[in-house]
Amino acid sequence: MSPDDRLGALVDELHREVVERGVGDASTARRALLTQAPLLADRDVDRVVERVVARVEGLGAIDSLLADPGVDEVMVNGGGAVWVERAGRLERTTITVDEREAYTILERIVAPLGLRVDRSSPIVDARLPDGSRVHGIVPPLAIDGPTITIRRFSVASIPLERFAPPPVVRFLRAAIAARMNILVSGGSGAGKTTVLNALGASIDVETRVVTIEDAAELRLPGAHIIRLESRRANAEGIGEVAVRELVRTALRMRPDRIVVGEVRGGESIDMLQAMNTGHAGSLTTCHANGALDALRRLETLVLLGDAALPIDAVRAQVHAAIDLVVHVARQPDGSRTIAAVAEPALAPGDAGPAITMLWNGAGPLARPSRPARWRVAR
Repeated sequence: MSPDDRLGALVDELHREVVERGVGDASTARRALLTQAPLLADRDVDRVVERVVARVEGLGAIDSLLADPGVDEVMVNGGGAVWVERAGRLERTTITVDEREAYTILERIVAPLGLRVDRSSPIVDARLPDGSRVHGIVPPLAIDGPTITIRRFSVASIPLERFAPPPVVRFLRAAIAARMNILVSGGSGAGKTTVLNALGASIDVETRVVTIEDAAELRLPGAHIIRLESRRANAEGIGEVAVRELVRTALRMRPDRIVVGEVRGGESIDMLQAMNTGHAGSLTTCHANGALDALRRLETLVLLGDAALPIDAVRAQVHAAIDLVVHVARQPDGSRTIAAVAEPALAPGDAGPAITMLWNGAGPLARPSRPARWRVAR
């Protein structure tokens, strides 16, 4: 048996003992371990006790990763190595998690939320107390064992200056002040929510803003922020509250602006209608590979929510509601930047959506053709 295997066996044995005693603090674990292995080196004693306490009180072997402020994402790949993302780059850690411990981690996350993850319900989405998002998938869907992906929640907001040069930052802040409706697009992990947070930080502090998210991540600094979060069905399959229902609820809460963390279904039509009916200056995001693709995807999402709508009506709604598309991309070095700023345009005939590029990541910023909405409102 290798030294690591021996320590792992000690961890398992000690964990069973402290669970049976009903006391899992460090001092109790240390005393029990020294009784079992009195000749164990001090360094190994500390390692075993730390792992046992983490199993009892936290999330086991990955606790140290979640405590590291430099880690943006933690990935447990079945029974095996744990990977992390730091500054946009993936790296393999020295930590390994076997299949049984991966199940234990997932159970510890979802049980307090009234959720479950097993063969009959093999996919789960949840949130840690600090706001970090958790996605889990287990066999039979995950062939090699339970897979866990935890996207860390960052308390510190990142300013717009980190994503674009000064002229673009000034333009976007002016667009927020002018209450233009903005759609932030980008791929998975590109930084859409972070940019949305940075844009929202420019909203006047006295404005009444309702934010709606699947997992609450936005931290807007205003004095009049109402935060809503959707809810999945519990273990019995009841209690679900979808984002679309929350958007409709928000409209009855006298919001000045509505911020939807991401549109991915039928809520897109409700969001567009809100933007077109007096809630100017609203913001949202969607997954897309570019600014033009974002408009196409928005049309598709609306049709998925209400297939009876004619495409011409959908296209007119999108063109009337969205003033700017801000596209975010992850660069080869792992950094996230605003790669393009565009405004919707009308294409001739049935050519589909079109855009006018205001900034393509380099060069001068073109002047937008759309008027400020606050002037229209007055």
